[in-house]
Amino acid sequence: MTLAPVNLVLLEPAELGRPMPVADRRTRHLLDVLRRAPGDTFDAGVIDGPRGKGTLIAVTADAITFSFQPLVPPAAPEPITLIVGLPRPQTARDILRDATTLGASALHFVRTEKGDANYASSTLWSSGEWRRHAIAGAEQAFSTLLPSVTHGHALAAAVAALPASTIRVALDNYEGAAPLSATTLPLGAHVTIAAGGERGWSAAERDFLRAQGFALAHLGPRVLRTETACLAALAIARARLGLM
Repeated sequence: MTLAPVNLVLLEPAELGRPMPVADRRTRHLLDVLRRAPGDTFDAGVIDGPRGKGTLIAVTADAITFSFQPLVPPAAPEPITLIVGLPRPQTARDILRDATTLGASALHFVRTEKGDANYASSTLWSSGEWRRHAIAGAEQAFSTLLPSVTHGHALAAAVAALPASTIRVALDNYEGAAPLSATTLPLGAHVTIAAGGERGWSAAERDFLRAQGFALAHLGPRVLRTETACLAALAIARARLGLM
């Protein structure tokens, strides 16, 4: 079994006080990677709740039992929203994980004119698998917070739901007037970054975004993959907002 890195063992609220099966990846991480034994502690947190310490109580052939002591209340969500043209499922998995690690508080995967509508029917979304990738991103970040995630809605619907006060920037290789790094992002502001899908925005979508208050910006002369562009943009925004 290949174990993904876990910097923080995240627990669903309903899992508190219940045994965890030995086949669970978190159990395997505690026993095989961290080599915890009964009486040992480990870093843990409740999804969208407090962070604290877990204590391994007992290990049987079928399950482990543990206790949890909350120590740190959940942090406030970071003021960054990402809208992205619905990409192929593997790309969406990467964005779900890594954008969560980078602190996006909301992720909206929207239908676009140049995108493939079939991506919205992937089992990534219909089975709820997407949440697992967001959890992996939060575990990596040592955070208990998961972003609000939507998928398959129209671009206009996602934009209509944005807070009126958010600073709006759309990434565009062709008509971006200035680099994202030159965009003024005051400390404490909320920013929404919109990234087109794998074939970018249509002309009509550019016009719509401008009409909705989005400034078009670029990430330099290199053409980046969708997932790379999203992560670069989030990193730049976090830096400009004083978050890294």
